[in-house]
Amino acid sequence: MASDGEPSSKQGSSKKARTFDLEAILHETIKTAKERSQSTAAEHADDEVASEGKKRPSLQKSRNNETSSSGSSNDSDSSDSDDSGSSSDEQENHTEQQAGRKISPRDKTKVSSIKSVYVTDSGGEIGPPLPPGYEKALGNKRDSGGEIGPPLPPGYEKALGNKSDSGGEIGPPLPPGYEEGMIGPPSAAASGDAASETESSNEEDEESPQDKIPDSHEIVLDHGSKAVSALGLDPSGARLVTGSLDYDVKFWDFAGMDASLQSFRTLRPCESHQIKALEYSTTGDVILVISGSAQAKVIDRDGFEKCECVKGDQYLVDPASTKGHTGMLNAGCWNPKVREEFMTCSIDGTVRIWDINTPHKHKGIMKPKGTGGRRVIPTACAYSIDGRYMAAACQDGSIQLWDHNKHTFVNVAMHNKNAHVNGTDTSCLRYSYDGRLLASRGGDGTLKLWDLRNFRQPLQQANDLLNIYPMTDCVFSPDDRMIITAVSMDKGGEYGKVVFFDRETFNTVYEMKIQGTSAVRCLWHPKLNQMVLGCGDGQVHLYYDPKKSHRGAMLCVVRKKHKEKQTEMVLAEHIITPYALPMFRESRPTSTRKQEEKLRKDPVKSHRPDLPVHGPGTGGRVGARGATLSQYVAQSIAARKPDPYEKDPRGAILRHAKEAAENPYWVDTAYKKTQPVPVFQPPEPEKDDKDDEPVWKKQKIG
Repeated sequence: MASDGEPSSKQGSSKKARTFDLEAILHETIKTAKERSQSTAAEHADDEVASEGKKRPSLQKSRNNETSSSGSSNDSDSSDSDDSGSSSDEQENHTEQQAGRKISPRDKTKVSSIKSVYVTDSGGEIGPPLPPGYEKALGNKRDSGGEIGPPLPPGYEKALGNKSDSGGEIGPPLPPGYEEGMIGPPSAAASGDAASETESSNEEDEESPQDKIPDSHEIVLDHGSKAVSALGLDPSGARLVTGSLDYDVKFWDFAGMDASLQSFRTLRPCESHQIKALEYSTTGDVILVISGSAQAKVIDRDGFEKCECVKGDQYLVDPASTKGHTGMLNAGCWNPKVREEFMTCSIDGTVRIWDINTPHKHKGIMKPKGTGGRRVIPTACAYSIDGRYMAAACQDGSIQLWDHNKHTFVNVAMHNKNAHVNGTDTSCLRYSYDGRLLASRGGDGTLKLWDLRNFRQPLQQANDLLNIYPMTDCVFSPDDRMIITAVSMDKGGEYGKVVFFDRETFNTVYEMKIQGTSAVRCLWHPKLNQMVLGCGDGQVHLYYDPKKSHRGAMLCVVRKKHKEKQTEMVLAEHIITPYALPMFRESRPTSTRKQEEKLRKDPVKSHRPDLPVHGPGTGGRVGARGATLSQYVAQSIAARKPDPYEKDPRGAILRHAKEAAENPYWVDTAYKKTQPVPVFQPPEPEKDDKDDEPVWKKQKIG
């Protein structure tokens, strides 16, 4: 080996030395093992059992030849860097010496283990070992001449039985409804039975949409006597806020409420304005209040005011020049991506964007336009789920969308002019949770579903849904498979209802009837899996299912009512002492009538008013000028002498002129030399009434 290595060292000085490639050796060994397996299988295919005694020597010989051939192939591969080497081991050692490093014991262990997997000296099976579980599944089939291959999938052996052993059919089990020896599809009865079995198994795996509605239990919260026009649940589901047409806003805390179902706070944030919308921010720390006034308010979780939007100047013609709304608000909502931004729409024909940190001026303004560029009034507005688009529904029946990424909102991104009937108020716009669909609840009694990728025609439409409130809701279910809307009670009707539609087919899945009143607002909280419904009689219905819902109403219904604190009164007991001394003897209690008469005579205890004064006066009051100010003024006016100069101000001034001229004491002495002589205009002679007559009425002379 030393002599063989000398030329290699000389040649290695001129050529670049190769590094030891363990992966190449692995691939070459695998290739050799595959070739050996194929040659062995072809050689012993005719009579494996008869020639087993002769196979082992020939197999050993063939292995030696293949080993030598593989060593020569490795030598030929390494001949580019050196010209010596007779076996793979010698070649590996020589390559390591040429590369200037040694093979680690770990690498030698890997190579030896790989070779032991694919090369066996005992003459057994050729190839890699079976995967885990194959030997256990196959048992001794190979030794007994049985089937060879992977084990059957679960259920195949049970379905096939012993068909393969008895020479029967081999293959997968027949589908449900098919019988052995049948040609063609099964009959309708058999297929129906198979379909029913399949449906029953699918029902166990997947619930129907109706089963997902949490309406097994119900509690009722009493807000007031007028319709509940606003509902809001915070993102965590801990608190509920309700607003009504009676101007009140009530706060309900599920964790702190007992079975009496009483709110913990009631306030009027906008004085005498009806509440139209309430919505928690994305973080749940503040609430947006939309009322009948022109100014939106933001309050915190406890009802204290955080900010109030400024009111615009209603005398300016251009609404964009004003800092805020000039008319009553219709709707409002928070931006789902920007926690400090919200949007409002008003009857002044504008949709404005606000920032909670700068309520003194709007952040952006949009002016919806109708046919001919005329101003239209927006009645509902909504942000898309990703916050990119802002939608507004107008009184002319149109739905308009603006792109939030643009700096100016002059042109609309999408516009449908005939979404609903012209002249009706669209009460709600709602985006689906996946952001691809938009639902609109029209005042024309329809519910329409729009695809934002094709905004010209509605995907689905439902009719005959009465809507008499300008804030009737429509929402998507948490799994986005249903659309829910409230329906008002017709005049003379018996109930309002909440209708559940399938999103794909728009078929009615379920109807929830509300006896004796209209349904106005509805919410389906995704975290609590509970529904809140605001009605026209001032009550709030909360639906839940103990098996499907979480927390929320289930926290308060299990608590007992707190006992009312009764006021304790201690009555003074009357002790009768008949033999006591007169100075300690207490009089027996008399009837209350006599006691009241006695108190009535006492002017201090009965708070008697002052009596009128008679004579010159008593008790510090003068009777000459009257007991009260009004009497004094009346007496002074009556006793005052008439002023002759009351109707002659000139005479009142000149009445002192004669005295001032005769006795110049105050002014004329100082200005005696320089004072000009006053010249007064003589009084005009009184005209006769006849001079006022027209000329043609005067009597002609001569």
